[in-house]
Order: sequence, then C-alpha cells, then structure tokens
Amino acid sequence: MLRSNASHAADPGQSAGAKSVARTPWFWIPTLYLAEGLPFAIVTGVSVVLYKNLGCSNEEIAFYTSWLSLPWVLKPLWSPVVDILKTRRLWIWWMQLVLGAGFAAVALTLSASHFLRYSLAIFSLLAFSSATHDIAADGFYLLALTEGQQSFFSGIRNASFRVALICGQGLLVMLAGEIQERTGGNTQLAWQVAFAAVVGLFLVLSIYHRLILPKPPNDRPAAAISAGNFLRQFLATFASFFQKPGIGRMFLFLLFYRFGEAQLMKMVPPFLLDPRAAGGLGLTTKQVGLVYGTIGVTALLFGGIVGGMLVSWRGLRACLWPMVFIMHLPDAVFIYLSYALPEHLWTVGTCVALEQFGYGFGFTAYMLYMIYIARGGHQTAHYAICTGFMALGMMLPGMWSGWLQEKLGYPHFFIWVLAATLPGFIVTALAPLDAGFGKKKTSG
Repeated sequence: MLRSNASHAADPGQSAGAKSVARTPWFWIPTLYLAEGLPFAIVTGVSVVLYKNLGCSNEEIAFYTSWLSLPWVLKPLWSPVVDILKTRRLWIWWMQLVLGAGFAAVALTLSASHFLRYSLAIFSLLAFSSATHDIAADGFYLLALTEGQQSFFSGIRNASFRVALICGQGLLVMLAGEIQERTGGNTQLAWQVAFAAVVGLFLVLSIYHRLILPKPPNDRPAAAISAGNFLRQFLATFASFFQKPGIGRMFLFLLFYRFGEAQLMKMVPPFLLDPRAAGGLGLTTKQVGLVYGTIGVTALLFGGIVGGMLVSWRGLRACLWPMVFIMHLPDAVFIYLSYALPEHLWTVGTCVALEQFGYGFGFTAYMLYMIYIARGGHQTAHYAICTGFMALGMMLPGMWSGWLQEKLGYPHFFIWVLAATLPGFIVTALAPLDAGFGKKKTSG
C-alpha cells in the first residue's frame, strides 16, 4: 500500500511576514525558474566547456555529457512519485539543497586524479535531482496559480529559464575564464571557485523559497492508493499517449526535428575553444562565455519571443515551414567559420547570434507541437512524456557527434550537420497538425 497523509501541518519555515508577500507570484516565479534552469545549463552545457578546459577529447565530451541528459528522458517514469509523496513545495526545497551539495561535490572532485569518473558520477546525480526539481516546480506552478495567472506568467517563466541559461553558460563560464586569466591558467582552481559561487546561490535560493513560496491548499500528498491500482493508472496513462491518432508521425517529429542541431550543440563550445592549429577559433574561456553563453543565448531568447508572437498571429500551421527553414539554414554559418577562421570577435559573435536566433525561432514550433500532441486527457502527463522524447532526440545524436567530428574535422563535420537537418524537413512534412492551432483567439 502506497500511503500519504493528505492533511499536513503548517510549514514552520514560512514566517507570518512572508505569507503576505508569497501571495504575489512575481516574488517567486522568476527565482524558482532560475533554480530550474541553472542546473540544466550547467549539467548539459557548462560541463562541455569544463571538460574541454580540463583536456578531455571531443569524443569523450560529447559521449559522456550526452548521457547526462538521460534523467530528463526518463523523468516521466518517476514523476508520479513526486505527486504521491509529500508536497511539491517540500520537494522543491529538498532538491535545491541536494543540488547545492552536489555542486560542492563536483568542485572537490576536480583536483582528483580520476576527476572525469568522479565528476561524471556526481553530475549524473545532479541531473537526476534537477529533473526531479523540474517535476516539482512545474507541478507547483500549476497548483499555485489560477488559469489566468498561468497564462500571464508563462512568458515570465520562460524568460527566467533563459536568464538561467545566460547565468550558467554565460556568466559562470566568464567567471571561470576571468579567474583562469588572473591565476595564470589555473583551470582547476577557476572552476572550483565558479562552482563554489553556484553552491552559495543554491543555499540562498533554498532558504528564500522555504520562506517565500505560497502554500496552495491543493498542494498535498495523494491519498492512500494501492500499489496495484497505481500501476494500472500509470500504465493506462502511457497507453493512452501511444493511442493518439497519428502518434507514429508525431513521434518521428519529436525525435528528428532537431537531428542536426543536436549534433551541432555539443561541438560548438569545443570548436570555439580549440586552437587554430586544430581547426578551432582559439577563443578563451571568458570569450566563449560572452559569445556563446551570453550573446548567443540572448539571441535565442529573442528568437523564441518573435516566433511566439508570429504563431499567435498566424497559427502554427501557417508558420511551420518558415520556422523550419529559419531554424536550420543558419547552421551554415559554422561552415563559414570553420573555413574562414575569422579573428575578429564581433564576426564570431554575429554568426553565433544569427544561428541561435534561428534556433530559438524554430524551436518555438517544437514546443507548441508538444502542447498539440498532449491535448486531451492526461495532458500534464502526456506533455511530460513529450519532454522525455525531446531529451532523447537530443541525447542520442549528441553521443556520436564528438567521435564524428574527430573523424571528419570541423569543416566537414559542419557540412554534415547541415545535411543532417534534412530529416527535420521530412518529419515536418509528415507531421499531422490542425489548421489554426496556436492562433490567438479574438472575440467578436
């Protein structure tokens, strides 16, 4: 028997003064989604720069860091546990403490002789904790806000997540690069200090959210349920997803829409960091944080905003093909960069911004199509399943991208990436989609 107490005592961590403030979502939504996005950015993106700085090969980097995406692939499998045991609010607090401790452990492993083995083990735990935090945070968002508030704050939620990417892939990498320069290239110390800053941030966030998060009356553990009944409901939810009309073509869309981009993303930081003699651009860690983690992610954010506005005006079906082209064709800028090897940082930054804007613009179609697939019964669970396939579609191609790059060299690898966007066009042509979906409804 799986049992939980549906009634729970008041949280002693929330003071009377905080309760009035907690009623305002502005006080906790930005920080909650900063805490959701930052571990994801570090585990899936910053780890690539970290291991490149520490001398790992591109094959090792792509293979191992792609495996770190597995918890996001599998998180629908344990998401019911978060619903059944304790409250989402408590899960958020626990996971933020665990994340802070995990980043401290990563910092300690960097000076070990087998740092790759140990740090990967801890990054795996961090990925699992981060995925669990995602489940709790997204569930809490739905419980703590009215339907109107959910719509209003959806943009703030997404923007806060993107800001977290800038903080991780941009500012954190720049901090490590600055310390490297000031310490004469002491890479281990630079990254240990950078991770120490993340530990401090998560300590502050966990205390803040313990005090400030509201207590929705419906945020409570599930009532007692038999293990057999739970398993039946769980399997029925998955079965209903795969019974949707056209699910086979939808599944192909989820896996192959970003087939080229999945390989490109893992190799961009190594390309920017590798010396010119090895075919790279020879940027410093600090410059990579600026160009890719700050300018690039900012362009990604604006691309997503413009894409969302266009879809709300015309509908997804009318915008889908322009979005596919604008997403994939800018990948060609890396072919230019790999042959020209420009020395001016603004040239590199412009090319990266162009590619990232296109990616953000086209990725809007992907996010909306997941909502389209999840419509109907079990919408929340089905959307979580879609996000699992989304992560799988990035993980598998990313795993072999480093090996392929080392075999082909950067110029030929980027040509392959452009060719690998073709499956994205094919699955778009096959994907079922209702006319008018995503278009903003007008009254009268």
